[in-house]
Amino acid sequence: MPERPADSFDRRAETSGAAGWSDPPTLAEDLLLLLFQPRSGSIAGENTLFYVLGGSVLADLALGGHLTTATRGRIRSVEGQAPSDDLLRSAWGYLSMKPRGVQTALAAIGPQLREPVLERLVGRGDIDRENRKVLGLFRTTALHEGGSGRRAGLLAEVRRVLVDGAEPLARIAALAALLSASGTLPQFHHEIPWKSSVITRAKELERGNWGAAAAAEAVTRTVTATVINNVVAVTVLPRS
Repeated sequence: MPERPADSFDRRAETSGAAGWSDPPTLAEDLLLLLFQPRSGSIAGENTLFYVLGGSVLADLALGGHLTTATRGRIRSVEGQAPSDDLLRSAWGYLSMKPRGVQTALAAIGPQLREPVLERLVGRGDIDRENRKVLGLFRTTALHEGGSGRRAGLLAEVRRVLVDGAEPLARIAALAALLSASGTLPQFHHEIPWKSSVITRAKELERGNWGAAAAAEAVTRTVTATVINNVVAVTVLPRS
């Protein structure tokens, strides 16, 4: 069996954290839970989901002080600051080998995130997964909203920021910015009206203009904004 290249992303570590449901949710879990659409049982933005989930992992690393910028707009891990969460730690390890361009990192980290992150949400009771048989032969899976109520709570916090103009905590600011960067905000029009004030507010958050309540260092905001704007570049802009 050929050896794995020394600087490649270790995908084996991505699933090792799937059982860590007692730990605080990662930003990727919160984002995927928001993107889940209870009415249809689908996940919004599936076509570019891996970029968005990859961006949420990088933003989580930045918020935790595990990630910083390098030369020429690249990002790198902060030495000796490995996160405890397995999903985040494997991304941190990949970025500790050498600085990477953000889009390179998104493409390396994102593609394998959907299933382990969904497993965590099912394990927490945020989403229920039902296995069915169609015509008694073909197996299919249906997703339903779980009974935790956590999605409604997250959505209410994002709505307060985007609609009511409340100053967010740093994590909610990043979550709202990632939701905007995914290009899926129009699909939330029942809860978050798609209007000019919401669009303007969302764009401010994408740029790292979070307000005084989001107690995050300037470098954290810069790294997070860099990540989020690269997500915009590969999700929203190609379709505009």
